[in-house]
Amino acid sequence: MSGNENEEEDEEEERSGVWSPGLHEHRSRSPANTSAGVASVNRSQTQDAWKTEDDPDTANPGPPTFLPKRTPGVQPPLTTGKQTPGAIFSQFFDAEVLKILCENTNSFAQKKKETGKPFPWKDLTPQELTKYLGLLLYMSVCNFPRITDYWRKNSIFHVSYPAAVMSRDRFLTISSHLHFSDPDVDAVNEQKMGTEEYDPLQRVRCLLEMISSRCKAAYHPRQHISVGERMVATKGRLQIKEHVDADKPTKWGLNFFVLADVNGYTIDYMLHSGEKQRASGKGLAFDVVAELVNREYLGSGYIVYCDSFYTSPVLFRHLIQQGFGACGMYKQGRTGVPTTKLNALNRKSKRGSIRWIRDSDLLYVRWMDTREMSLCTTVHPVHGGETIVRWQKTEDGRSQRAPLPRPTAVSEFNKYMGGVDTSGQMLTTNSVHRKTRRWDVTVFQHLLDIAVTNSYIIQKELSSALEQKPLSRQDFQEQLCAELLGVPLAEPPQTTGDGHFPSPTSKGRDIETSQRASKGRKQCYFCKRSTPWMCEKCGIGLCLQLDRNCFKIYHT
Repeated sequence: MSGNENEEEDEEEERSGVWSPGLHEHRSRSPANTSAGVASVNRSQTQDAWKTEDDPDTANPGPPTFLPKRTPGVQPPLTTGKQTPGAIFSQFFDAEVLKILCENTNSFAQKKKETGKPFPWKDLTPQELTKYLGLLLYMSVCNFPRITDYWRKNSIFHVSYPAAVMSRDRFLTISSHLHFSDPDVDAVNEQKMGTEEYDPLQRVRCLLEMISSRCKAAYHPRQHISVGERMVATKGRLQIKEHVDADKPTKWGLNFFVLADVNGYTIDYMLHSGEKQRASGKGLAFDVVAELVNREYLGSGYIVYCDSFYTSPVLFRHLIQQGFGACGMYKQGRTGVPTTKLNALNRKSKRGSIRWIRDSDLLYVRWMDTREMSLCTTVHPVHGGETIVRWQKTEDGRSQRAPLPRPTAVSEFNKYMGGVDTSGQMLTTNSVHRKTRRWDVTVFQHLLDIAVTNSYIIQKELSSALEQKPLSRQDFQEQLCAELLGVPLAEPPQTTGDGHFPSPTSKGRDIETSQRASKGRKQCYFCKRSTPWMCEKCGIGLCLQLDRNCFKIYHT
């Protein structure tokens, strides 16, 4: 088409009022302007398009310098001498914790007696509370469906030891009155319900803070740490109870945000109280990580791994300013992440394909495996030569194992992100958790599990440093249970003669001499026959005959 023909068509369009974008665009650009515009478009496409592993990443800042506050690992005084399971556990439930629990429990029981029906109560002491904890660990190893099953007598499933430590009624009384905060402060807090000053975690906040500080004091984490969630099951009607995704084993419960080391050690935690908006105004996920990853306690140079709930450009840049590195999966569409579709992965992308975009100090990586995986990192390069073996189909339709490239961030994420999951799996081993109507007792049980699991991990660390074989989890918990109960593990306890003496069922003072043989008798608990003898301590009838010594059989 000649220039004259173009001018005629343009004049005709102007007269008819019809606009042709192609012709006007072509006409309005001079040769110089056209080249500049094309160059501008190309630069924009180069910046926004996803790159491949073949494209060099020259702006990688690398990992930060690791400067922890303390030497990573077990901290003094646990590093001196050989430590028993009981000595390690006492770093978490020490004399101060036991004293506060006893004081609050006794105060709560006394107030309950004053306001309700009187019941027999003997003040709880730290020594008795220690034995109570030992029985909880005993029940976690020797697990029966009901608490009362441990005190059964007339059954082949009878176990004699719990009754030798504590009576059933005393154990149940302690369990029902166990309290973790000052009852007077609780009453004041209840009056604030419905206001901003109300604290939904008042009943357990003191215990949460004490165990948290002791977890951080006994151990200092290594460079790679992870943040995640842990759900503790409960069916109570609570304001702070939450629901999680269907792929989680526990759907409803108390939500703990956890900071964990790679070995599963619980460094710190937060019990979510249901607040959606916190002081920073940047969202719950930001505030959780900012509070758990504390520079004053940890130091600097740590690399934090998290899942897509927490990952955001705002959070990662905050961690960079605090001297930390970060790596985590991210959700497509989150504010600040790349949204371009140019050269992006799609369903037809080959397995092992890598795409990446760098946004200053943030690197976004997408990798195609069985499904697409998207990560953001501040410390890793795009691809350091790592490969992974996967089954691939050849051209002739056969399947064979072939190496595929894998981004460095994916390899490191899979290696170090499992700390929270490892911690959760270890907590479920011989857990003391039992169904209860009191949510504060559920929190107490979980904190006791954390203390036992952290103690076990410390024992493994100490054994590794001494080049010794560590105890298994079962052996460790059994030995810890024996130490808390104050008995040797290897010898079975002897209960016969421990305050159990035969006594007549009737003193005979108000009974005529001719009727003393028949009146005042009891039914034998063991053989169900009538007997004039009973155990003075147990308060039950037991035969004491030459050919029928039910008293001895019952107590042995």
